[in-house]
Amino acid sequence: MRYLLLLLLSLSMLAPALAQTTNTRRLPEGSAPPPARVEELAWLTGNWLGTGFGDLSEETWQPPKGGSMLGLFRQHKDGKPMFYEFLLLLETEGTVELRLKHFNPDGTGWEEKDKYLTFRLVALEPNAAYFSGLTYRLQGENLEIFLALKNNDGALKEHSFLLKRTP
Repeated sequence: MRYLLLLLLSLSMLAPALAQTTNTRRLPEGSAPPPARVEELAWLTGNWLGTGFGDLSEETWQPPKGGSMLGLFRQHKDGKPMFYEFLLLLETEGTVELRLKHFNPDGTGWEEKDKYLTFRLVALEPNAAYFSGLTYRLQGENLEIFLALKNNDGALKEHSFLLKRTP
């Protein structure tokens, strides 16, 4: 429970314009995101399994359809689910943004009913998507995810996830 509370506090401090970490970028204040279409992220489609936050992480992405992609994430700790995420890649105003909502193991939400975290697109490259504070990168058969979060002391820390595609 303490781990979940610390994670929730860290996520609540996630700012829209994060300082860059080794593997994440940020969209400079006042800059517009680059033009993009959801189809350019089709390489995310599939089931992914691996490690993150020191334990088992799972992520699934549906193929692009109608200007969006739907993703689900599940984080485990000691064999039990710690939290879930509903992920939405959405075309909006000529670009793509990632919207995210968190849920406890019992299905109760972290964010308010009509609220979600938004990650604005910084850059899109073949097999890599850089959102402000969040990076998805395909390296061979592996999906690398990097997330920049502020610690309780305000220092920025990069968390990494290494996932492999599963059938």
